[in-house]
Amino acid sequence: MPEPISPKQSMLEQFAAVAKALASAPRLDLLELLAQGERGVEGVAAAAGLSVANASQHLQVLRRVGLVVSRKAGLQVLYSLADDDVLELLAALRRTAERHVAEVDRLVRGYFHEKDALEPVSRQDLVRRMRDGLVTVLDVRPPEEYAAGHLPTSVNIPLKELHRRLDEVPEGADVVAYCRGPYCVLAFEAVAALRQMGRTARRLEDGFPEWRAAGLPVEKGTGA
Repeated sequence: MPEPISPKQSMLEQFAAVAKALASAPRLDLLELLAQGERGVEGVAAAAGLSVANASQHLQVLRRVGLVVSRKAGLQVLYSLADDDVLELLAALRRTAERHVAEVDRLVRGYFHEKDALEPVSRQDLVRRMRDGLVTVLDVRPPEEYAAGHLPTSVNIPLKELHRRLDEVPEGADVVAYCRGPYCVLAFEAVAALRQMGRTARRLEDGFPEWRAAGLPVEKGTGA
């Protein structure tokens, strides 16, 4: 008879299942999108550039290992992160890759530093500057993500609309832009564009999910 699997081995198998679920760039992208707020399959598929069928398959993998949860809302199934500890897992993965994977370091020193080599604004510094009225906070995510949750007083101007709506950003204001997370290209592109247009702009050190997970105040709705 085969030897029974030890409790330790069983635990390691479950850990491996979580790691295997994370071993997919599209799934990591879906987790970042769901960190912005609860979404249906169609919405998250469109945001990730996936077919609905493909996105659904990836979400099922993530749900089976407990990284995402789902609920029915009428005929629609809505997905969200299981808990903020999923964000901590993704942050640990990011930090480890930054320290030990040469290609990640090359990308950071290349594309990201080319767009913005300045030190980003910390959450603590932004809280102080918001309290003192010293900053315009710019949310460059799509409107549906902004409506699901955003930083207080922030102005939502999606990146693709920034040039057209520049007059909504007060002249002379110090701007801090944020989007989905530390390496969300939307914020990097927005800061680069604002500087080219003569504005003073920096990035928040991470994004909305990390701000919310830190227990800092958030608002919902469009504000219209």
